[in-house]
Amino acid sequence: MSATAKRRIFPIGVQNFEKMRKQDNVYVDKTALIYQMANTNNSYFLSRPRRFGKSLLVSTLQAYFEGKKELFEGLAMEKLETTWTSYPVLLMSFALRRYNELRDLHWLFDQQLREWEGIYACHTSLKEEDYGGRFLQVIQRAYEQTGKPVVVLIDEYDSPLLDASAKPELQTKLRDLMRGFFSPLKDCGKYLRFLFLTGITKFSQLSIFSELNNLQNISMLNTYGSLCGITEKEMLSQLQPDIRALAEANGETYEEACKHLKRKYDGYHFAPLSEDVYNPFSLINVLSSYQYENYWYSTGTPTFLVELLREQKFDLKELEGTLAKAGDFDRATDAIDDAIPVLYQGGYLTIKGYNKQMDVYTLGYPNEEVRMGFMESLLPSYMSRPMREGNSFIFFFIKALQAGDMEECLLRMQAFFAAIPNDLSNKTERDYQTIFYLLCRLMGVYVETEVKSAIGRADLVMKTEAAIYVFEFKLDGTPEEALAQIDSKQYAIPYQSDGRPVVKIGACFSSATRTLGKWKVEKTGR
Repeated sequence: MSATAKRRIFPIGVQNFEKMRKQDNVYVDKTALIYQMANTNNSYFLSRPRRFGKSLLVSTLQAYFEGKKELFEGLAMEKLETTWTSYPVLLMSFALRRYNELRDLHWLFDQQLREWEGIYACHTSLKEEDYGGRFLQVIQRAYEQTGKPVVVLIDEYDSPLLDASAKPELQTKLRDLMRGFFSPLKDCGKYLRFLFLTGITKFSQLSIFSELNNLQNISMLNTYGSLCGITEKEMLSQLQPDIRALAEANGETYEEACKHLKRKYDGYHFAPLSEDVYNPFSLINVLSSYQYENYWYSTGTPTFLVELLREQKFDLKELEGTLAKAGDFDRATDAIDDAIPVLYQGGYLTIKGYNKQMDVYTLGYPNEEVRMGFMESLLPSYMSRPMREGNSFIFFFIKALQAGDMEECLLRMQAFFAAIPNDLSNKTERDYQTIFYLLCRLMGVYVETEVKSAIGRADLVMKTEAAIYVFEFKLDGTPEEALAQIDSKQYAIPYQSDGRPVVKIGACFSSATRTLGKWKVEKTGR
């Protein structure tokens, strides 16, 4: 697509399939998978992070089951479905409001049931707050009135529980109210054609999942790994003209733009053998605006996750390559005591590998957007300083690093640490190392921590195009002791055949001054 060609319209902020199709918005065709799902089983649950297309998927299912054939013209569904049937569809979205009080959920249930009762002429003697009884009556009435089984679509069912995650008492009351609303579904099998629920997490302690024993959780099935999100094949085949326009606007070649998109927005895996997918929210935004920015991450900073990681004294360096069992993704969430499942379900970590024999998943950041955004959220909590100060430090540190001036880099590091308030508890070698690690990752420098050699672990290894830097930190020690450890433990030996100069840095942190003290730099190799 050249600059003079007609610019295609992306559905920014549009989650309604019918509206999207009528407005001729760009739509990445998922209807083959939707057809397969709708005609294989009849009760599903799907978990995906926020802004990953769950609401659009639910809306597409609504249009399909309402028999709106004209909306699927030119899509895979048009050829797959030969007998279009219109079913009564009951769609409820829990994402329409915030749930700060119990009455917010009472209002949603009552308003939605009143709407359905009006459509299907329900005259009930049930109590107003008997939401489960009223829901059952609506389903039965819709079935009797239309002579067809009912489709029930529930979007973002867990929104109330997530909103109340910091209020255990309110969360318990919300859960009890939701249990009463959903419980009739277990007895509605003969009335239902299809049942589909979406959410960010599966609240394993919510009785709906134990009572609906035929509800298939497809969240980590290979078959449906790309149901939400955009695969590389889909992007290259259906969005190629838009990528060319993006490349032209940014002075890139088409190939460079593809690599840029992949590095920044790709990398999600929701099943062991599924294709990786691009974040759909970020992808449609960058192709619409022609600007590479952190679209998905900027829509919500995970403040409670940052606090949780701090409270648990979690080693942030372990987030890249952390291990998890399948059962870890389905922990009870009324009392969150492990950040890893929440980080995975929220989209901050994704599947990077799977050991079938051990049934163990390796997790990591999906892409640059998430990694950088998460680091920016974490750093202020470790140094209690505005992020703009960190950005200023990073700018000048990188300039010095690019010039190969490690002395200047360390002087700036010393000044940076000295400005961290004294009331912080960062007094251990590990805390200083963590801050250094976060800063290096934000700079985009390739950095590893606790790097294994044959007989030990280097504190930190930083790689640039010009050199490899091997660091050893000592708390209240001497630079000579740090350099001696690098040599005695042979930390630098694995990099001597690389071709780049290897620079050894022995640095000491002072618990008294709470900053970088003395250091020594030794250059080896070319």
